[in-house]
Amino acid sequence: MNEIPNCFYRVSVKALVLNESNDKFLIAKESTDEWELLGGGLEWGVSPQEDLKREIKEETGLEVTWVSQSPKYFLTDKRRKDGVWIVNVVYETKLANLDFIASDECTELRFVDLEDCKQLNVFPNTMQFAKMFNPENHR
Repeated sequence: MNEIPNCFYRVSVKALVLNESNDKFLIAKESTDEWELLGGGLEWGVSPQEDLKREIKEETGLEVTWVSQSPKYFLTDKRRKDGVWIVNVVYETKLANLDFIASDECTELRFVDLEDCKQLNVFPNTMQFAKMFNPENHR
């Protein structure tokens, strides 16, 4: 792999799917038993909104009905597996339902908050997001 300059990040778009009371957010359990926000790498030339719809459909079979026009959260972190710096741009997202189709990237869905995340094997970026998440911003 070519050396990536220090100022470059792998960009992922992530979905902020809220529960009915807007105090918890949705995460997916992968086949590795780690929990992560729905979403994935932003493809060249595709809007974040369209890419989120594609990623969620591929990972879960779920239909996205709405994605916010602007991000709600922005965070940076290093991936555990290879130390590559990533940026997560998090968009509020609504789904038609939660009747997912299991895959390697989604074996279970759960609404959580920071305290729940502390009890689960979550990816570092998901824990960082949980610490940033403020339900008061979604009232």
